[in-house]
Amino acid sequence: MNRGQARKLRNNPTDAEKVLWKHLRLRQVEGHKFRRQQPLGPYIVDFVCLDRKLIVEVDGGQHLEQSASDAKRTAWLEGRGFRLLRYWNDQVLKEPEAVTEAIWNAMNPPAQPSPTKGGREN
Repeated sequence: MNRGQARKLRNNPTDAEKVLWKHLRLRQVEGHKFRRQQPLGPYIVDFVCLDRKLIVEVDGGQHLEQSASDAKRTAWLEGRGFRLLRYWNDQVLKEPEAVTEAIWNAMNPPAQPSPTKGGREN
């Protein structure tokens, strides 16, 4: 069911998905593997890095009308430990490097400062 639909989506990507895939494929982001049109439970996500549990969705105008179902889908995926990043098609098409950089930043959050130690230093 989902596998056949995912294969169909992989074979017919949107222009924005094609552009973003050129930046994500072949482990170009920190050596991490992304999959495209990957079934996860009852859903198919546009791009996912399973080892970092990061999903990247590229949305077209249809998502304006389906915000309730998108919220349900997001809640289900986040409930399984995934983080989601969403970008509009035109953003990916006009600023692919900025989107790729934002994905890289999401995969590499800034290091937290170590807590200061109490007492004196010798």
